Amino acid sequence: MRAEDRRAAAAIVAALGGADNIRSVTHCATRLRFVLRDAGRVDQRTLDDDPAVLGAVPQYGDRYQVVIGAAVEDVYDAMMIIPGVSGEGTGRSDYDGRSDYAGRSDYDGRSDHDGRADQSGRSVRADRPAQTNRSDISDAADADDTANTSDAADPSARSHRLTRGAVAETATRAVNWFFEYLSDSFRPIIGVLLGASIVIALVNMFIAVGVIPDDEASAGWVFVKTMWKGVFYFLPIIVAYNASKKLKVDPWLGSMIMAALMTPQFTGLMAAPTARCVMDPTLGTRSCTIDVFGLPMQLNDYSGNVFVPLIMVLALGATYHGLKAVLPRSVRIVFLPFLSMALITPLTAFALGPFGVWLSRGIGVSLAWQSTHAPVLFAIMLPLIYPFMVPIGLHWPLNALMIVNVQMLGYDFIQGPMAVWNFACFGSTAGVLFLAVREHDDAMRRTATGALLAGLLGGLTEPSLYGIHLRYRLIYRRMLAGCAVGGVTIALLGALFPATAPDGTVVHGVIASSFAFTSLLTIPLFSRMGVYTASIAVAFVVPMILIIVMDYRPRHAGSEPGGDHVDDADGADHVDGRDKSGENRPDAPVATDAGMIAVRSPIAGRTVPLERSGDPVFASRALGDGVGILPDERSGRTEVLAPVSGVVKTVAGTGHAFGIRTDDGVEILIHIGIDTVRMEGEGFSMVVSKGEHVDAGDPLGTVDFAAIRHAGCDAMTMMTVTNTAKMTAVAPIVGAAVNAGDPVIAIER
Repeated sequence: MRAEDRRAAAAIVAALGGADNIRSVTHCATRLRFVLRDAGRVDQRTLDDDPAVLGAVPQYGDRYQVVIGAAVEDVYDAMMIIPGVSGEGTGRSDYDGRSDYAGRSDYDGRSDHDGRADQSGRSVRADRPAQTNRSDISDAADADDTANTSDAADPSARSHRLTRGAVAETATRAVNWFFEYLSDSFRPIIGVLLGASIVIALVNMFIAVGVIPDDEASAGWVFVKTMWKGVFYFLPIIVAYNASKKLKVDPWLGSMIMAALMTPQFTGLMAAPTARCVMDPTLGTRSCTIDVFGLPMQLNDYSGNVFVPLIMVLALGATYHGLKAVLPRSVRIVFLPFLSMALITPLTAFALGPFGVWLSRGIGVSLAWQSTHAPVLFAIMLPLIYPFMVPIGLHWPLNALMIVNVQMLGYDFIQGPMAVWNFACFGSTAGVLFLAVREHDDAMRRTATGALLAGLLGGLTEPSLYGIHLRYRLIYRRMLAGCAVGGVTIALLGALFPATAPDGTVVHGVIASSFAFTSLLTIPLFSRMGVYTASIAVAFVVPMILIIVMDYRPRHAGSEPGGDHVDDADGADHVDGRDKSGENRPDAPVATDAGMIAVRSPIAGRTVPLERSGDPVFASRALGDGVGILPDERSGRTEVLAPVSGVVKTVAGTGHAFGIRTDDGVEILIHIGIDTVRMEGEGFSMVVSKGEHVDAGDPLGTVDFAAIRHAGCDAMTMMTVTNTAKMTAVAPIVGAAVNAGDPVIAIER
């Protein structure tokens, strides 16, 4: 075990609040995935600065992802030997006082927008000094919210009604849980799938160059075929194992129930004299029905089907935990698995299995219809929506469909257009790498090199996405251009040069003979190979050139990305953010001394000192120095603009507070209204999310000040520099009528 892996593991654990703050940790091909006791204890700055960390991404609740890249397994192994850390999360549950708030379980279904809560649901706040040296905006926002939750902290009031915010929160948690269930069912076998796809690619390459006529040319090649065929044939059993483990069910129980439906005895029933079989003219598959104990049972070939085990394990999980709750401990070891098998195996054979097959066929036929009747639109739209699906896990259902397509049709039509987005992603990383080498940016060069190699050789997009792309929104714009041009290319060339499926069907597009990770090594899997190669090449080159020519970082007059730095040369052309004509210039720097940073007003109004804001927490400057901005009494729905350029570090779930950290470390907190947390999101909307990079003047969301006043709240908006103690000077501009985008705070680093 390398010393660097041990160092990285120890540093990550410490930055996450220590071993006792980690409930559980797992990993995928590139990321460590944590469930924490208290996400407020995370030191984001330390994680961002660690050379072994490509990116640190907060998830919903107290879940956290740390992107490592190719060394993730080594770092994970090093982490497992740290006392108090284990894959199942055996850290201590006692609170050690390193955070201001007591932790709470992530599984109680309680919204965490208003600060941490104790087991009774009441907000718990520790005493805070008048000044703070904290550099984490998340902590500042949580502290502010907690100080303003006198109404929200009453558990009896919350228990009497289910607000729309609570319903939305519950729905969001359910959706997030479902996609996490999908991803955790596939994530452990990514390496196996990747290895199998390379074997398939090599075999297809030998066929393409004429070394062998087909993949069963001899006994030796039949044996090679079993190397990858076994992975996909028994995939339902593997998925059932992982899904069961995710639901804390005996994984062997789930896998054995699925295996029962794949035994020769079960599949042999299709050949029984009493079986009634029909052929599906669309898919060319056979479906049979036979009477079992007087009841009709639909027989299907479940090999390669991943929908059935996912559905089956959901039923198994409910049954397993229900039985576990009622069975005496002395007999659980015998009757828990017996009763689970006795109930779920027939339920799956009679109902859940046929339903899963019907569902997968229905979705597959629907997409096949779109691919056949609108191939151009299908090929263009898929690469454009994929970049937004992958970061939130929505691509896993499509991955499952690809496997089902290969099983039922003998080919897949989704992977070709999907590869366009993959290579647009890799091309964007190549552009960033080019600039990093040219500018001698060693940190970005290392990050981009690892991400590019993982993509081109392994087909993995996560190192690029989480390590680079999601930190700079301009990369996405360049990448989408590559997706669009590559999509048009594969659509037009696919229409001109159609592929032929194994059954002789003509397909106007690129098809894959097996499921694979789209990399340079798996190009031989695709037909037509020339169309596919040209399309991914275009998708790769376009964003790479755009990034090299136009950069991927926001540009400001006389500044580096991240803050609005002042250039003295511009001082003669504008004063207080207005040009010579007197028109407001949101992108102009403040007229202060060189080296100063301008923080601009997020809304229009009149600036006042914090002590006149009406909020005791802000007035004490416990959250840093800054200004209050009183909007006009006639103000209604108003757009809230980013006061600086940087990464959004905090977005309150109710939409009333935002935290931004510039690339040079200035941390800004915007809090809209006083005590507005009790409005539970009414009158607020958000257009940015945590981790997104914004430019000064970009919209963060909207607020209806009329709704705030109607709710009996004060519309005063506070904006502070939360790490004031680390600045040389923070100079608020008070007593002035300002427009959105006007400078209101001048900062000297």
